[in-house]
Amino acid sequence: MELTKKRWIILIASCFINLCIGSIYGWSVFAAPMAAYLSSVTGRTLTPGDLAIAFTITNSVGPITMISGGWINDRFGPKKVIFAGGLLFGGGMLLSGFATSVGFLVFAYGIVLGLGTGMVYGCTISNSIKFFPDKRGLVGGVTTAAYGLSSVIIPPIANGLISTSSVKTAFIILGIAFLVIICAASFFIEKCPSDFVPSGWSPKAVHVGRSLKNDKDWKGMLANPLFYVMIALLISGAFAGLMCTSQASPIAQKMVGLSAAAATTAVSILALFNTGGRIIAGYISDKIGRINTLAISSLFSVIGLTLLYLSGENSVATFYIGISVIGLSFGSLMGVFPGFTADQFGAKNNSVNYGIMFIGFAIAGYFGPSIMKNVYSVDGSYQRAFVIAAVFGITGFVLTFVYKWAVKYQQTAANKNQKAII
Repeated sequence: MELTKKRWIILIASCFINLCIGSIYGWSVFAAPMAAYLSSVTGRTLTPGDLAIAFTITNSVGPITMISGGWINDRFGPKKVIFAGGLLFGGGMLLSGFATSVGFLVFAYGIVLGLGTGMVYGCTISNSIKFFPDKRGLVGGVTTAAYGLSSVIIPPIANGLISTSSVKTAFIILGIAFLVIICAASFFIEKCPSDFVPSGWSPKAVHVGRSLKNDKDWKGMLANPLFYVMIALLISGAFAGLMCTSQASPIAQKMVGLSAAAATTAVSILALFNTGGRIIAGYISDKIGRINTLAISSLFSVIGLTLLYLSGENSVATFYIGISVIGLSFGSLMGVFPGFTADQFGAKNNSVNYGIMFIGFAIAGYFGPSIMKNVYSVDGSYQRAFVIAAVFGITGFVLTFVYKWAVKYQQTAANKNQKAII
């Protein structure tokens, strides 16, 4: 089958895989019942906030295998990397069902599952982007949207399993299902040839600039000052999304007074807008540019956080609008950044390069949930955490202008050097 047609099968398989690993965004549904279960087992009174360390570590260790798996992917292809990642991800979820302590849960869900997430996520997105140089923003949005869509689908399923059986059973059943689906779908994934060009498309037709003629490896990327602006922008943009995602259910219950079932709906709504934002922003970024899309995303983040700050007991409408805007903003950021990285530093080494860039996501994934937990434990409310996150959002907006200035400065310097040589 011609690769231009076959790439769509590869994209679909990648989306099914990301649909599985995106279940980590449904963590808040597991947090409360797992805290209750571990409290009964250990004799200690544990809260969802006490278990947030598992979710935090999941996001923190991902870049380790994104980078190492990306290196293997760039040389030998993604099939084996995704298969191994599927074993780790499904196995980590399954092992979480046997946890009898916070430490074991951190090992199973935080480390094993987190390492599997990094291996799979980096390969599916980078490989898909390579197959679609003509639709880089859209495909980056679609593949990451599948990742986000999991939080719309998985929370109701997980909640149903927890209600009818137990949280342990939910982890085990989902772990087995994810392991089978990811490993089976990996056989449909192929490595994109370095010289692949879709039929009927000319690179000149897409204005992606430097990336088509200047592929940089990780050393070249780290030597470029733009990398540090970009990773700071990623940290700033992801902070609010990861902070709210990690404890969306507890926020809905404690701050607004929603029931557990209604809080699960809030998690799904957050995920739905997260998913939609990835596709919409990915498509728009192909039209108006990645950095302009990210500037808009940063402003939306501040608006959403302001609405959450104003929410309180029975402020249901304000809360739902705020959490929806946060989801839209976070999804936009995550949908645009893979293509943004490939645009700037080239698609050839994007598996490793994006893995390194993703360290910014891990940093936000550590500090966002941690700050929210600490603020609530001290203040007994989440309001101050929303203010802190809003500062990050404003910082992200400012960084988009810093990026534009830095790009213009580099281009001016390059033109001067070229004239001097001539």
